[in-house]
Amino acid sequence: MKGRFLRPALCRLAAAVAAVAVAATACTTAPRPEPEAAPSPEPPTGPEIAITPAEGSVSVAPDTPVRVSVEEGTITDVRVEQTAPEGEAGSGAEQAAAGDGEGEEPPFTGTLNEDGTAWVSDWNMFPGSAVTVRATAEDEDGERTEAVAGFTTEEAVPGRRLELASNFPTSGDTVGVGMPVIVNFDLPVHNKAQVENSMEVTSEHVVEGAWNWVSDRMAVFRPKEYWEPYQKVSVDLRLAGVEASEGVYGIDNRRIDFEVGREMISTMHVPDHEMRVEVDGETVRTIPVSNGKADKRFDTTTSGVHLTMEKYESLVMDAATVGIPEDSPDYYKLDVEWAVRTSNSGEFTHAAPWNDRIGSADASNGCTNMSVEDARWFHDQALMGDVLETTGTDRQLEWDNGWGFYQRSWEEWLAGSATGEPQVTDGSGTPGSVHGEGL
Repeated sequence: MKGRFLRPALCRLAAAVAAVAVAATACTTAPRPEPEAAPSPEPPTGPEIAITPAEGSVSVAPDTPVRVSVEEGTITDVRVEQTAPEGEAGSGAEQAAAGDGEGEEPPFTGTLNEDGTAWVSDWNMFPGSAVTVRATAEDEDGERTEAVAGFTTEEAVPGRRLELASNFPTSGDTVGVGMPVIVNFDLPVHNKAQVENSMEVTSEHVVEGAWNWVSDRMAVFRPKEYWEPYQKVSVDLRLAGVEASEGVYGIDNRRIDFEVGREMISTMHVPDHEMRVEVDGETVRTIPVSNGKADKRFDTTTSGVHLTMEKYESLVMDAATVGIPEDSPDYYKLDVEWAVRTSNSGEFTHAAPWNDRIGSADASNGCTNMSVEDARWFHDQALMGDVLETTGTDRQLEWDNGWGFYQRSWEEWLAGSATGEPQVTDGSGTPGSVHGEGL
């Protein structure tokens, strides 16, 4: 059975091979046709966009600027999206930065040059985030192109993440016209200019102000003059990605919103034994007082511009807290009521019912003594950041004693800024770059 079926199959195969051979022989006698040319690729149309950091880059330093450039066209749109590591954004001492809605990150903005050919990011990127940059451009013929680049940023190492330790005021506070903005960091800041440029103050009544570094961990903003009363002030701390010190990155953005209330300015010429309190330019109360007896430096009331810092209905005043030991003849420990702090060297306004020389002589240990009624009134009226201007003694308030920041002239204050330039509170930005040097 197999033999009968196999032979015909072999014959058919041989015939087919022979036919192919004949055909091949015949082809060699005919001219070979020229192959058709492959179609040329269409030349790219529209402007050419370049994005840095480049697509696929990994562990990019967070303080690297995002740049977009275009040839033969202008940039029409740039959008930067970041996916921050879970649990990073929104932690810290103050509330998360709010954009159009509570809890949203503000837009990642940039600055376009005059001819529209180059865009540079205003702010830094979140450490350890996935970043996507989308850019579009258009040429003079209306041709549009789009480019996309995705990359990741370097993570912030635990123990080397800059965060806020505290800030004054806090969101929701109503303060006096002298109120500074005080920011305390949990780690030292060495790249002060970049951090300073990451903190923007805006106000409804535009002023000129500046940051000043009291220490490596403490930065203070004050206006050149007192704030205008009855206005809202915002502080955007765009600290995410800023390199505060080598390898130390900010991990969060923060926003502080507070209000400046009425203008209350108190003045006191110590030899006159009275304090005059003005609200919105009108005298509302004249308070008899007794100040420091000035036997020694420590019990001399300081002259200068004081700001009210905190207040207590009752307080134990212990001289040991200002460096006077218990075995010293100058030591004291008193229970006082209606106390308002005006310096860190132990000065308060407070009730002193034991002092029978209020309004006639100076007999205190340096504090401003008042009757119970007047001290309670002043305590109840006082806001954090109200102004007390004192004259008439030979001891000057040190600029860094409490909140004596207006003791420095504007020129001296500006010299303490890492940028050396004022910041205008109109929302136009900060004086310099937040990015790392040379990036």
